Amino acid sequence: MKTRDLTVTRTFDAPVELVWKAWTAPEYVMKWWGPDYFTSPSAKIDFREGGTSIVCMRAPADFGGMDMYSTWVYQKIVPMQSIDFIQNLSDDNGNLIDPAVLGMPPEFPHDTRTVVTFKDLGNNKTEMTVTQYDMPAPDTEMGKNAELGLNQSMDKMAKIFVKS
Repeated sequence: MKTRDLTVTRTFDAPVELVWKAWTAPEYVMKWWGPDYFTSPSAKIDFREGGTSIVCMRAPADFGGMDMYSTWVYQKIVPMQSIDFIQNLSDDNGNLIDPAVLGMPPEFPHDTRTVVTFKDLGNNKTEMTVTQYDMPAPDTEMGKNAELGLNQSMDKMAKIFVKS
C-alpha cells in the first residue's frame, strides 16, 4: 500500500499558549476534534510523556450517531513547541481496537504517529503544523477523507480563537 505523510499548516490569530491549550485542555479539544458535523462529547486528557488521552468523536445522527474513540499516547512533549504522539482507535476505556472491527477500510492506519509543532509568530499569531505519518496515499478514498477530516478539524479549531 502506498503511503504519504499528511501535513497541514495553519496560522491562527491566537497566542501560542492558547493554541497549545487546544491540544491539552479537554474543554478545548471537545470543541474541534472531528470533521464537520461530528462532535466530541468527551476528552480524557493525560498530557504527559507516556500518558494516554482518550478522545471521543460522535458521528451525526444521519451517519448512525456512533461514538468512536481514539487514544493519543504521548511520546515526546516540548512545551509550547511540539507534541509527538501515537493515535489509535480504541474503546471508551482506551483498549485498542482493530479498525477493521469497526468497519474501516483495510488501509485505515494503526499506530498513526502525529507530530504537532507550534511557532510563535508574534503579534498574537501562531503557526501550527500537524503531520500524520504513513497515511494512505491521497489517491485513495481513505487518503482523501483523512486530509478532508484534518482540514475540517483545523477549521473548527480556528473558530475557537475568534474573538466575539
